[in-house]
Amino acid sequence: MLTSFGQAGAADCLAERQGEGRVAAVVDARSFRLDDGREIRLASIEREGTDRVSARAALSAIVTGRDVTLHGEDDTPDRYGRQSAFVFVAGSEHSVQGELLRRGEALLSGDISDKNCAAALAAAERAARDAKLGIWAETTAIKNAESPGDILAAMGHFTVVEGRVLSVRQAGAITYLNFGRNWTRDFAATISRRIIPAFENAGLGPKSLENRRIRVRGVVSSRGGPRIELLRVGQIEVLGGN
Repeated sequence: MLTSFGQAGAADCLAERQGEGRVAAVVDARSFRLDDGREIRLASIEREGTDRVSARAALSAIVTGRDVTLHGEDDTPDRYGRQSAFVFVAGSEHSVQGELLRRGEALLSGDISDKNCAAALAAAERAARDAKLGIWAETTAIKNAESPGDILAAMGHFTVVEGRVLSVRQAGAITYLNFGRNWTRDFAATISRRIIPAFENAGLGPKSLENRRIRVRGVVSSRGGPRIELLRVGQIEVLGGN
């Protein structure tokens, strides 16, 4: 059940208010249409794999027919005409994003700049993962970096991969976190030179990750072996020591 507003909710993901409305229909697992015609895309979460029926049903159960407020830094629609926002159902202290993550019906994208919001949503995802809810009930929810074929099967989809970084190498303007020895076959995460300083400032300099077990998330592509491009610090989670 959604509970009433409290200080915790106000401290988490309530950025500047960018509008309000009543939800008329759910479009897919992470977007819906208001009764005035605006299409809203839930910020900072991703669907897992293909558009799962259960994820769409979960969003529908939370928002359909409900009054909502929209919060964010910018209400400019994207090229598809969708407004990206953190969404709160009237009377709830948790964002819709947090509810979906808590139920295991979404993945955290890792693109949140506000630390309080990022921490709250990461905790929601972690709770679902620990309880093996929704997505996390599947043993394949987190791909093994040592199984490049399984990762390639998720080509074009947002995916979570876990493994040990065996080596860190730079080629031109790209740094590779290599999870295997064969660059034409094995999985690697890539970081562009221009954003290396952001990772270093967060204590995640590429060289410091060598021989560390980490979890990365992003859209899978293929350049020889499967790849995930790391654009933001939030896409990396260090899991333990050497």
